[in-house]
Amino acid sequence: MMNTQAWHVFHGNSGPGPSEIATPEPDPIQKLLSVSPPKWRTFQQMPDASDADQTYVQGDAAYWQALQQQAKARTRDVQRGASFTLRLADAVDSPNADATTHDEVVEAVNAALYLRRPLLVTGRPGSGKTSLAYAVAHELKLGPVLLWPITAKSSLKEGLYEYDAIARLQDAQLNPADRQDIGQYIRLGPVGTAFLPSSRPRVLLLDEIDKSDINLPNELLNLFEEGQFQISELVRLAKQGQQRQAVQSADGLSVRIRDGLVQCCQFPLIVLTSNGEREFPPAFNRRCLRVQMPDPTVADLEMIVRAHLGSDVDIAEFTEIIQDFADRSNRQAGGLATDQLLNIVHLLRQQADLQRIKQVLLKPLNETGLG
Repeated sequence: MMNTQAWHVFHGNSGPGPSEIATPEPDPIQKLLSVSPPKWRTFQQMPDASDADQTYVQGDAAYWQALQQQAKARTRDVQRGASFTLRLADAVDSPNADATTHDEVVEAVNAALYLRRPLLVTGRPGSGKTSLAYAVAHELKLGPVLLWPITAKSSLKEGLYEYDAIARLQDAQLNPADRQDIGQYIRLGPVGTAFLPSSRPRVLLLDEIDKSDINLPNELLNLFEEGQFQISELVRLAKQGQQRQAVQSADGLSVRIRDGLVQCCQFPLIVLTSNGEREFPPAFNRRCLRVQMPDPTVADLEMIVRAHLGSDVDIAEFTEIIQDFADRSNRQAGGLATDQLLNIVHLLRQQADLQRIKQVLLKPLNETGLG
């Protein structure tokens, strides 16, 4: 029988902890990159390693070495990615509809990687939408997640880069004879950093995109389609003969920009999370793959508890509270978040009174109080 999962590079089962990481291949990203993207999703070629105009940090290998060191140092992100698991249909004795929806999440992530398309992830609060991005970055060793938490005031410009004109003016006043490079006053945002030319894709998380200004999804369309953007301050300098400027990335690394243009070589995996609070324009939906995180079953919740507390935990000790949590979540319109369950289990291990902490921690997410 043909293995229909052989094309997968992401499997969603990186293991229960940082020291117990199961990677299906030595470097699954090389498997991804060995397959040509669709012709309509092909971006620029990587500059040659000997090219003096290369825009990445001291060559691509050094760039990724620095990113991997940063990723290892972010222990909270490592734990978040390592503890994320999906209960796949072929991993349970009796596959059912709930289990196969987890397979759909894995299919959607792999499809987004191969098609170089953003992934719009919906689902209840606490269903694992945000953690999915950290799981992909962790399992595929794609460096730190580039996080852009969206608010109603978020603009695409701030996601791309920030130019500190005030600091430049102050420095010019203090040292009139010292001509400062404008690049040192520019810092790329998480979105801008994700589109730097690199041999491997970065993971960019646009968290709670449904809370954005109504125009932001439309402003993202050209970036999603072309994989590039301009830094207007550097474009003006390029016209004056200053083609290359060093700026700072969101990771704190110095990167060289040529002609004011940031253009990706590998389209980043863009994970956009939404709680379903609004509809998006058809043009935006067309450019994204979409998947809904399944509501966790009792078996899923047991896996989540074990993943966060360690493989040595006696899950039978918490069977009753897990079942009660699942029943409550299914009855309530807004549902409950899995971190509410994890909080209860943590306090139970400290000998807290079950009934009292349930009253405190199991309040519905849509409960506003009496004012």
